Amino acid sequence: MSDLMGLAGLFFAGIAAGAINSVAGGGTLITFPSLVAFGQPEIISNATNTAALWPGSLSSFLGYRQDTSVQRSLVITLALPSLIGGLLGAMILVVTPAAAFKRVVPFLVLFATLVFALREHLTRRFGGVSTGTECVTTLGRIRGFIFQLLIATYGGYFGAGIGILMLGSLSLMGLRDIHKINAIKALLAAIINVTAFVFFALDGLVVWPLMILMATGSIIGGYGGARLAKRVNPRLLYSFVVVVGLLVSAWLFVRSF
Repeated sequence: MSDLMGLAGLFFAGIAAGAINSVAGGGTLITFPSLVAFGQPEIISNATNTAALWPGSLSSFLGYRQDTSVQRSLVITLALPSLIGGLLGAMILVVTPAAAFKRVVPFLVLFATLVFALREHLTRRFGGVSTGTECVTTLGRIRGFIFQLLIATYGGYFGAGIGILMLGSLSLMGLRDIHKINAIKALLAAIINVTAFVFFALDGLVVWPLMILMATGSIIGGYGGARLAKRVNPRLLYSFVVVVGLLVSAWLFVRSF
C-alpha cells in the first residue's frame, strides 16, 4: 500500500513539475526530492529525474507553439550550446563529486532570478529596448550562446532552476514576450535534458519504471501548464517567476549548506 502511495506521489510530482517548468522552471525541486524520498540514491534520482522531465518540456513547447510564433534562426543559435552543454554536464556528473558544484548552484539560481527581476534596467543598460518591441542584436545572440552553454552544462549536471536561468538569459538577449520566452525555454530544456538522458541511460543510471511514470505526469502537466499560462496576465507571470526563483534558491541554499 505504501509503495502504491509512493508511486502515485511520483506521478503527481511529475504533473506538478511539468506545469511549473512550463511557466517558469524549478520543477526539479519537486521531482528530485520525491525520488530521493522514494528511496533512490541521489545520482540515480538525478538521472531518472532528468529522463522524466524532458517529455514534459517538449509537450510544454507544443502547447505554446499552437499560438506563439518562435523565430527559427534564434532557436537554432541556442540549440547547439544546449546540446553540447547538456552532454558536458552529464559527463561531469558521472566523473566528479557533486559537493563543490552544489555550493555554487544556489548562487547561480539567485543570480538568474535577480537578472529576470531587473530585466528592464539590464536590457536598457546593454543596448536593448524597454518597450514591448523585441530587439535581438548580433551581440545579444553571442551573449545568449555563451550563457546557454553555461546553463546547459549546469542543466546536464543537475538541472534545478535551469528554467529560471534561461528566462533571465533570454530576457537579456532582447526577447520581451513572456510566452515566446517560455516556448523557447521549454524547447531548449528538452534538448538539454534529452541529451543528458541518453548519456545517463547508456551509463545505466535510469530507473525506467519510475522514469516512465513521472514522464507521463510531466507530459500532462507540461501541456496543461502551457495552455493555462496563455490565459494569465504577463505581469502575474513575471511575478510568479521571481517568487519561484527565490524559493528555488532558498531551497538550494538549505540543501547545500
